[in-house]
Parts: sequence; structure tokens; C-alpha cells
Amino acid sequence: MNNTTVLSFTYTSLPARILFGAGTSAQLPDELRRLSISRPMILTTPTQKDLGERLAKLLGGKTAGVYAQAAMHTPVSVTKDAMEACKSTGADGLVAIGGGSTIGLAKAIALRTDLPQIAMPTTYAGSEMTSIIGQTENGRKTTQKTMKVLPETVIYDVDYTLRFPVPASVTSGMNAIAHAVEALYSENQNPILDLQAIEGLSKVLPALWTILEDPCNLAARTDLLYGAWLCAVCLGTGGVALHHKLCHVLGGTFDLPHAETHTIILPHALTYNASSVPEAMEKLRLATGSEDPAREFQRIAHRAEGVPVALRDLGMAEDGIEKVVQITIDSPYYNPRPLDRDALTNTLRAAWAGAAPGSLTRSIG
Repeated sequence: MNNTTVLSFTYTSLPARILFGAGTSAQLPDELRRLSISRPMILTTPTQKDLGERLAKLLGGKTAGVYAQAAMHTPVSVTKDAMEACKSTGADGLVAIGGGSTIGLAKAIALRTDLPQIAMPTTYAGSEMTSIIGQTENGRKTTQKTMKVLPETVIYDVDYTLRFPVPASVTSGMNAIAHAVEALYSENQNPILDLQAIEGLSKVLPALWTILEDPCNLAARTDLLYGAWLCAVCLGTGGVALHHKLCHVLGGTFDLPHAETHTIILPHALTYNASSVPEAMEKLRLATGSEDPAREFQRIAHRAEGVPVALRDLGMAEDGIEKVVQITIDSPYYNPRPLDRDALTNTLRAAWAGAAPGSLTRSIG
């Protein structure tokens, strides 16, 4: 009798057109024509308004204007205002240049209008490769999946990342790493995702260490953006678990900055799940070259000047921990380890204090 276990899995890829390289933003006019967009609304944040205006010049002023009010966690109030701007100017498409806040706004508009999108990421956050949208209203962040929000084209231009500040590069890179880590033990885990996650990690982590010493290193910036793209594919086609749930709750409830929250939570959420995902942990050890990947992730945050390593550094009060635990338990995401109130509380206490991963959870086994 043959007792061999036959490999079985389901993998669904998302349809997206990717342009990757240096100077690829020059291809924007051609992509707009390909998508039959004649009056794009250019979206960005107040601090990146100059990038939006540069794109408008590239397009010879043939736009519906630059809307530079994108905000963290995609507030519904901002989306409504942006939609009014689109309507009043006759916009027939969207160009989002920036990070998760800007791309999230484009998604929120597309969800309501079905306008085609071109995403031009300047960070490593990865929202551009997913059919996931998160929105915040009345202090609660909710997420949903729908193909209506997946950008039609993503233009990755390494040139836009060369002067990305080191602290922000590290936190955005850690955000990308979190996508790959959870893909290794997500509900939709499969061999294809594993390959993408491991390749993404093997590019992102060494690139971050290089950028700490040489911020404008072109090879490292290219590896980082390429690795972040792979990590984003993991997020878009895989799934998430406790880490993302905690970050969504913390961000939506306390308006904490997205990438910084990911950087702080990842080592602790990974430690919470480690004993339940031995195969994933072995893959992480190989990909990171560390016997303790959670400590390695925290170590790079400690090495990067200006990167917060504790939730209290972000202004969160300690008495908010109980609220986060309750919301997480009331509406959980899939997770390989059952959610235990005491263990979750101690995990968050360690994250709040910036303690070593697992240093407080060991007391309860």
C-alpha cells in the first residue's frame, strides 16, 4: 500500500499589469492611452503634492487636477470629498502616486465609481497589488475584498524611492516583510506563495541592512522594491492572520501610523504563533539567516535611528490594550493558534513596552 501524501493546493492569481524598473514613470502617458483615460485625477498626500504636480506636467496638463488630501487609514470623509472633486472635474480615471494612504484613497473611489486606476507606489507597503481595501469611520477600521479596487496597472519606478528617508524605508520594508511572513502560515498557504514569500524576504531584509549604511544604494533600492512587490503579491493572493488583525485594530482605534505599527507588532505576533507553525518558522530561519527571526526583525528596527520599537512611542496609552484585545477576539481573522485572552494581553503588553518578543508571554506558557 502506498502511503505517500499527494500535494494538493489551490492558487488564484490576480490580474494586474506591472511595469518595473528605473524611469518607468515616463510610460504613464502610454498606460493612460491604453486604458482610454483622457482626464485622470492625480491623487497624493499633502506632503507629496509636488510629485503629483510633476506628473501633471508630464501629462502636459491634460488631467482633471491634483487632489493632495489622501490620509492615513482611508477616512470615509476624505473619500467623499475626493469623489466630489472627481465628479466636478469630469475625471475618467485615477493615478495614485504615493504610499498606502494614497493608493487606499484611489481604491475607495474606484469601489464607489468603478473608475480605472494606475498606482505608482513610492513606498514598500504593497496595497497596490491587492483587492483589499481598508476604510475608517467613527474610530473603526474595516476591510473587505473586491476586484473593483484592484488597480489595472502598477508602475514601480525605483527612482521615486532613492530619497525615501531611512526610518520610513525601514518601517515600510517591515510592513512588506509582514505580508510574506503571514503568507507562510495563512489560511491560503501554498507552495507558490511560499516561493514568493521566501524570495521577497531574501531580497528585502539584506537590502534594508544595506540602506542603513548607504541610503541611496541603487542595487539595494531595486532589490527592496522588487522584494516588496513579491511580498505584496503574497498579501494579495494569500491571506493574513493575527499580525494584520492587531495592526488594523490599533490603527483604526487609535489612529496609529500604519508602517510603524507593523514594525512594532510583527516580532510579537510572530512569536505568539511560532509554536503552532514549525514548518513556517523553519522557512523563516532559512530566509533570514537567523535562528530567531522575530528577534532579527526587532533588531533591525533598533538599529535604525528614529524608528519606534514600542506602541507607547506612538502615543498609545497602556489602558488601551484591553480594548484592542476585546475587539480582536470579537471579530478575529483566521489564525493558526487560537486566540487566548491572557496570551494576547501579554503579547500586546510586550509590544507596548518595546520588550523582547515573548519576554512577557513566557510567564503564562
